[in-house]
Amino acid sequence: MTSTVLIFWISFILILYTYVIYPGILFFAYAFVQLRRDIDYLTRRRNRRAGRRRDEDLPAVTMIVPVYNEEEHLEEKIENVRQMSYPREKLQVIFVSDGSTDRSTAILERLDESGAEVIFKERGGKPSALNAGVARANNPILIFSDGSTLFKADAVRMLVRHFVNPEVGVVCGSLQFVANVESKQTEGVYWKYESMLRLMESRLGATLTASGAIYALRREAWMPLSADTVLDDFVTPVNARTKGYRVLYDPEAVAHDFAPSSVKGEFARRVRIAMGSFHSLGTFLKADLPGFTRFAFLSHKLMRWIVPQLLLLMVISNAFLLNRRFYWVFFAVQSAFYLWAGAGFLFQKSMKRIRFALVGYFLLAMNLAFLVGLVRYLTTKKEAMWQRVS
Repeated sequence: MTSTVLIFWISFILILYTYVIYPGILFFAYAFVQLRRDIDYLTRRRNRRAGRRRDEDLPAVTMIVPVYNEEEHLEEKIENVRQMSYPREKLQVIFVSDGSTDRSTAILERLDESGAEVIFKERGGKPSALNAGVARANNPILIFSDGSTLFKADAVRMLVRHFVNPEVGVVCGSLQFVANVESKQTEGVYWKYESMLRLMESRLGATLTASGAIYALRREAWMPLSADTVLDDFVTPVNARTKGYRVLYDPEAVAHDFAPSSVKGEFARRVRIAMGSFHSLGTFLKADLPGFTRFAFLSHKLMRWIVPQLLLLMVISNAFLLNRRFYWVFFAVQSAFYLWAGAGFLFQKSMKRIRFALVGYFLLAMNLAFLVGLVRYLTTKKEAMWQRVS
């Protein structure tokens, strides 16, 4: 077996593992565990599913909202907080303005003192803003959100119901995007697939990441963030896991955010996520985590990060193997995929939005974003400042 053949097959098998084999392993493990729980419930009437709690039994919580130049959505966010169904006397809300240069500061200055607390600070990055918010918090459960994220009325209730179990340290909610036609056409299938994986990992006790726009944390599980933290919604759950707490995902705790208005905007967002992912890899490698949790993260996240390089290696090695008919089929399939993505790019540029073509363009663009993110991570200065993308 030549080195070219070896490179091709290793690349092919690892890509297949990432998108087909690992989800299959997860599904069968999830089905087995779920069957055991159902049998346990039927035989012993022990239902471990979290239910709704009466108002008087709900814990006091603090919602922390870091804000940087969110004038477009901030007033709607403030109203959204007021409309939540959580008892007002048990909800402390803290907005942290991180050196905003738009109307965000003026909007926050008009807040009623009884409605929310506001911290105004110089620009220091999201980690600094979160640290300041936690330092002000008075309650045992912390809820983290973003300035543009809108919670469903019962989202906080859905998050905190799990903390009746003292083993639970983090509960991640489901972030759904309010998008234009293009974003809906490209991301819908991806997010359904991703949500399914997250739910199965949560049921198996292997969740390790959250969405920074909606997650809850037990105060005892908090560790102050270093100034160079980029993905707080990864570092914080990892820290909680190393303290022995469980990390859960609850798809019924729903929040909505505004997606970038185009694939180009989403590409920029993904490049930043990729840079933060590589930057946070050291946190994962140093963490003392259970074996299956580590396996799930490596399979679900880390493998995704190297798929762009594997795709490149596979197509190049395949081109060198075209003197063997057996490899023509693989090359034809890859060519069809790139033509599919190219068609999506052309339709996107011409404003002829054909969903099937746009999905191919989205898949390729997101993999390319991770490749660009890796290059930028290796060649640029790391920082924890965050900007909105359009």
